[in-house]
Amino acid sequence: MLDKIEQQWLMSFLCVYENRSFKRAADFLHLPTSNVSRHIAQLEDSLDTRLFNRTTRRVTATEAGEHLYQRTQPLMEKLGDALEEVTSQSQEVSGQLKVLMPDSPIFGQALISFCSQNPAISICCDTSANPTDDMQDGFDVVLSFHRGKLVDNSWVAKEILRWQSVVVASPKLLKQQRKPQKITDLKYLPCINSFTAINGMPWVFKNSLGGFVTQRVRSAFKVNSGQIAKQATLQGLGLAILPLEFCQAEIESGELEKVILEHEPEDLVLYVFYPSRKHLAKKIPSFIQHLQRFAIHEMNNPEHSQGDESSK
Repeated sequence: MLDKIEQQWLMSFLCVYENRSFKRAADFLHLPTSNVSRHIAQLEDSLDTRLFNRTTRRVTATEAGEHLYQRTQPLMEKLGDALEEVTSQSQEVSGQLKVLMPDSPIFGQALISFCSQNPAISICCDTSANPTDDMQDGFDVVLSFHRGKLVDNSWVAKEILRWQSVVVASPKLLKQQRKPQKITDLKYLPCINSFTAINGMPWVFKNSLGGFVTQRVRSAFKVNSGQIAKQATLQGLGLAILPLEFCQAEIESGELEKVILEHEPEDLVLYVFYPSRKHLAKKIPSFIQHLQRFAIHEMNNPEHSQGDESSK
């Protein structure tokens, strides 16, 4: 049987299984989607069994597909590790790296320093504060800010940094409005929300059990910029959730006041997303490792404020 199976068919099978997408598997394997589909069809014909259920919206493995993956993935991983050990000393980080990230100077510095250290890399970078699933297609790495539980998808998420957050308001606003005591009071007060609130995104708080509590707020001021959100809060346009480091100086000077509620705001977290745990070109884990080192060294500095999604 083994002499009838080509290795490329198995590679395509494993990549489709891990990405739950023929298109994303094709992107990783640098092949046309039609080639990947043909590989799967040839493998299914040789095994005389269906490995995937396909619809217009999703790809799921059959029972036979699950069994084949569980048995072959460790073997292919060991083979890949053995080959990597032989070539790792001489292999350089090269190729085009496609990145989707917020438009932030600190991320730009990380990209520039990565390119400086890896001259064989070329960068293709697009910017968005809130990338959607559709936007992610075609990118190697996606950087995005989030609060609370991530939406399940086929991408792998790795935490880079997190910031403790607080609800703040100007003393002027708190004199004009009834000071909130509970998160439900926020429904009746002006709040400054992130741009994603247009789609109904509530504020996220921590509960005593380690989970999350959400609260929809009344907001006539929606932005995807923490800088603008802080300035609007200083002017008394509403309450906002901001990273503590981002507004510590204004709290200490009395320009902003912390609002204590029964639940604390959930931390703001910077994640890096990539489409698969396996079949990664060396450029992707190298960039992620560089970003982690850069973030720890540079981004945890209070002077480097988060100006993209800090109000989220």
